[in-house]
Amino acid sequence: MNQQHQDERTRIHAAMDRLLAGQATASNGSLTVVALAAEADVHRMALLKRHADLKNEFYERVRNETQQIPETERRLRETVTKLKKTVSNQRAEIEELRQLVTKLTLANAVLTHESHNQAETGPVSGNVIAFPGSKT
Repeated sequence: MNQQHQDERTRIHAAMDRLLAGQATASNGSLTVVALAAEADVHRMALLKRHADLKNEFYERVRNETQQIPETERRLRETVTKLKKTVSNQRAEIEELRQLVTKLTLANAVLTHESHNQAETGPVSGNVIAFPGSKT
């Protein structure tokens, strides 16, 4: 591990301590990776790529020390809840559509059956009018 890498890790740990103590000096004090990176004066992508273990440690400390759910986890939980509701609604709609298809198929079968029965019996003579020049 080179000196710059070690220096970043030291600054990130110090920034974690300040944020969790509510004594932010270089960020808005929120308990997010963005605030942690700003507080440690480290590029956010460096924190996410080179120091992913510290990012995870930070979120673990947020959970344990503040009894709070990190903002990203809260948003993900809300999204999961919304998606579960959407899936449930779609399943109910699919079931309704399946029942409708069954009913329409049965109605079609009845109408087709009635149509074939009428064709076999022929037209009722009381409502047939002969055209002039035709033979009935």
